[in-house]
Amino acid sequence: MSRTRERHFLEKMENIEYMEIKPETILMRQFTTGDLNKQIGDVTDVASREPVILTRHNKPRFVLMSYEHYQRMRSGRDPRRAHHISEMPDEHAELFGEAIERLARGESYDDEP
Repeated sequence: MSRTRERHFLEKMENIEYMEIKPETILMRQFTTGDLNKQIGDVTDVASREPVILTRHNKPRFVLMSYEHYQRMRSGRDPRRAHHISEMPDEHAELFGEAIERLARGESYDDEP
């Protein structure tokens, strides 16, 4: 990733943090606690495949995940790792940039095409 692209992403990350959105929540699906009450089957179906964030008053409050995923995290067997933005493959950088721009415009995951 070029220095210009890296600087562009870091500027966007600063904007995200200013909006009180934590960078680690960008790629996770989000539901409100009201969604959980109204659509428990849908929310738990997604949570069975990947961790989801539950928000209350537009702020992340809880993470819902399968028990198996929780056990992998606790045991250290989760193969996913965090990497520096400069190591991000171009195709991921493009998707990441698009997600940041949607969030900066105030759009949510439900607004995706």
